[in-house]
Amino acid sequence: MTGRSQASPQKLDLLAAFLSYLIPGLGQVIQGRILKGIMYFLCLYSLFFYGLALGELKNVWLPDASELPPVSSPFGGSLSGVPKALYYRPQYLGQFWIGVAAWPAIIQYRYTEPPPEPGQRPAPTRLFGHFMQAPSELEMNVLLRNSNKLWDLGWVYTVIAGALNLLVIYDALAGPVIREEEISHPGKNS
Repeated sequence: MTGRSQASPQKLDLLAAFLSYLIPGLGQVIQGRILKGIMYFLCLYSLFFYGLALGELKNVWLPDASELPPVSSPFGGSLSGVPKALYYRPQYLGQFWIGVAAWPAIIQYRYTEPPPEPGQRPAPTRLFGHFMQAPSELEMNVLLRNSNKLWDLGWVYTVIAGALNLLVIYDALAGPVIREEEISHPGKNS
């Protein structure tokens, strides 16, 4: 009879998971799985930035929620701030998981001035200009009219890249898969 050893459970690597959130594959690199980390980095950032390019750099953003109609919370009351912005732009929930590549949208949401007149774009931040800033209604109309669906496809690519990075984060957290080794018993051929 051949028995199997009980593999000791691996400890969760929180640092590697956090680093893979920041930059896809960085957690795998610090774990010594360099080729896997580089592959994750290249594949996910290629997908994310290709989607960003398809959307003319205007498909990763959070809207200014102050001017949007009120949204009632499922727990009573109404949503405000970031939850309200996410209600109107749920795509960012997926894009967020690509890490630092999606952070300019948070900075633009947080630190841009409100628009001076309805339909105008807020003043740009000094750090990023208009990059990942919510486009004005006029810009959105032009994008959607002239993009031949590429803008929509672009945000889908960026969301998929963020969702796939959740798997990369989990891979860094749990570590590589280890097969159980068979134990040879004395007197038995293995």
